[in-house]
Amino acid sequence: MKNKAVEKNTVIGVDVGSGSVRAGIFDLSGHLLAHATRPITTFRSAGNKVEQSSNEIWQTVCQSIGEAVGAAGVAPASVSGIGFGATCSLVVLGRGGEPLPVGDITQPERNIIVWMDHRATEQAERINETQHPVLQYVGGKMSPEMETPKILWLKENRREIYDSAWQFFDLADFLTWRATGDLVRSTCTVTCKWTYLAHEKRWEPDYFRIIGLNELADEEFVRIGQNIKEPGTPCGQGLSAMAADEMRLPVGTPVAIGMIDAHAGGIGTAGIDNGALHNLAWVFGTSACTMTSTENPVYIPGVWGPYYSAMVPGMWLSEGGQSVAGAAIDQLATFHPAAGEAKEQAQALNVPLPVYLADLALAKITDPSRAIELARGLHVVPEFLGNRAPFADPEARAVIAGLGMERDLDNLIALYIAGLCGIGYGLRQIIDAQHQQGVKTDKIVISGGAGQHPLVRQLLADACQQPIITTQCSEPVLLGSAILGAVAGDVASTVHEAMTLMTKLDRQFEPQEAYRQTHQSRYESYKLLQQTARAIRNN
Repeated sequence: MKNKAVEKNTVIGVDVGSGSVRAGIFDLSGHLLAHATRPITTFRSAGNKVEQSSNEIWQTVCQSIGEAVGAAGVAPASVSGIGFGATCSLVVLGRGGEPLPVGDITQPERNIIVWMDHRATEQAERINETQHPVLQYVGGKMSPEMETPKILWLKENRREIYDSAWQFFDLADFLTWRATGDLVRSTCTVTCKWTYLAHEKRWEPDYFRIIGLNELADEEFVRIGQNIKEPGTPCGQGLSAMAADEMRLPVGTPVAIGMIDAHAGGIGTAGIDNGALHNLAWVFGTSACTMTSTENPVYIPGVWGPYYSAMVPGMWLSEGGQSVAGAAIDQLATFHPAAGEAKEQAQALNVPLPVYLADLALAKITDPSRAIELARGLHVVPEFLGNRAPFADPEARAVIAGLGMERDLDNLIALYIAGLCGIGYGLRQIIDAQHQQGVKTDKIVISGGAGQHPLVRQLLADACQQPIITTQCSEPVLLGSAILGAVAGDVASTVHEAMTLMTKLDRQFEPQEAYRQTHQSRYESYKLLQQTARAIRNN
């Protein structure tokens, strides 16, 4: 008697963030059955250098998948497909796939230059001075967070590593290679961070020669990707025997070509309410990323893109963001004299400090919108790591105005509220810049760990004067990655179809008219402080 075949009724989404790996198991309607999280190590050193290990990340991915499958109680054979979302960090491998050090040569395991690493600021500035035509597809300016400045830094500062590198990967593409052995790259990664012209299906050799990376062009781009395909496309022959053994999944399980983690969050949210064209997907995590889809290319100064087929295949993507968002709130709170007391109390309740402060704020007021009253006189421009959009200014820095001699917990709550509104005003600035170029936003679909508290959502709706909507899935980045796995596993024929099938509306937070003028006045103050900081920067 033959064994009954196991029904292919689950998909796996993997999210490699800045500080952790998460894996989630979903049913085919988008319901999260179980997920697992494991931390990853980040190494920081002088000069804004931030590094990680691809070997550690891969091991953590495999462990997280195994734990999630076990927690869900599903058969490994039930998995229809796997999708990866990951930070846009640069992975450097030598022949045979061994890691090559990107900093200290005695630390070969540290072979990733993390997205937030700003060691290549000088290289990015020189690239921008060329005014090469490809820059019009990155909002007019190259960022040090992108990959070609980082590779140029390696050439100029670690020439032996640059010369001996076999492959330069975006992290999501490293994961699909490690899972399948296929060197294919994602249109999402190489278009958004490497200057691949997806709408013309080509690299621009002249750009690489002008900026000083002529070797990559002379080699016909073999080290950064010759085979480029859209996210969700099946990668190679599925899981290799080695990867399948490490993940404890069947050999050949379909693996989707992946995408940047924020963009995975975009497809995990933006399709809500059939609003892919007018919903702005906003991932509010350690950093924050905005993603807006249009049918035709729109050129917005300071906003990355337009990128073709980088998120939703066949559509153009405009991508803005804030270099730090959740991390800015964490940084802001640590400055205050009451931070130690608040951290102890938060730890006693086993909640993150920002959540604890939000809970305290809610306890002091009758309506979440009234929280702005607690921050009267306090203003924060939380640009601790520069302005990603709409000014593309990596040298911008934070401004805090209105601090007194208070040392109590109430004042820390006020500073937290002011910082949170500052994040909202930065988002509003991006929306305004897009609107000036004709890009309409009706609603903001929020995702990311820093944006889950109801107080946060209401204050952001008030600050931006836009409805904030949420999805039923508590892990939209995982869901977006799983959507890619669903397409690769033939659960849905297209990414758009899978988005419609697996994303569902949860709540909507409307901006409160009673506080419109308050936030308008504070928004004007935000812009004035921002301009003043720029004017006095070099004094």
